[in-house]
Amino acid sequence: MQTLYEDRELLAVNKPPGVVVIPARGEDPALSLRQRLERARGEPLWVVHRIDRETSGVVLFARTAAAHRALNALFSGRGVEKSYLAFAVGARLDDEALIELPLHTARKGKMRPARPGEEGAQEAQTSLRVLARWTRGAGDVAKVLARPRTGRQHQIRVHLRALGAPIARDPLYGRGDEGLPPLARMALHAAELTLPWGARALTVRAELPEDLAEFERALGT
Repeated sequence: MQTLYEDRELLAVNKPPGVVVIPARGEDPALSLRQRLERARGEPLWVVHRIDRETSGVVLFARTAAAHRALNALFSGRGVEKSYLAFAVGARLDDEALIELPLHTARKGKMRPARPGEEGAQEAQTSLRVLARWTRGAGDVAKVLARPRTGRQHQIRVHLRALGAPIARDPLYGRGDEGLPPLARMALHAAELTLPWGARALTVRAELPEDLAEFERALGT
């Protein structure tokens, strides 16, 4: 597991796709990212936040209980800036957009756009910027920089689906991906986190992994 940053209180790693941060119900806890790291490092770690199983990229862990409390406060207080890279397929997206679409829980662990005035709706905001475009058999393909301003489950995935451009190979919210290059998982990567830490702003980055880099190269051929 690639370590991106480490100090006495904080650990940041580059999570590979296909690995859960903490186990789902009925799964072997030993296979989770947290327990793999604890075994390898010989120390307890506290989970601060999660990214989806098939999403790669930056994940933070606290190394002390005090750091865990401080990081939880930063995340819950929206003091952490998160940046994701996604490859969206379908409708043509605007060059830049701010999506303000409340979400609601749905069946089978999914989320959906909330209906106007619906009880239980959760505020959700995501800023989007298109970095590159291609035209393929499945329609317009866009490499998108997504910055969620809130931290709702599946937020980026549902917001892009609501725009008619779901993430390529998304098993829950995707549509037809015909004509796209091969890719064995969802095309979403947690690229960067920035947070106030000590007397400075700490930025942790994870480069685009090889499978998504190859997917992007193939789009241009």
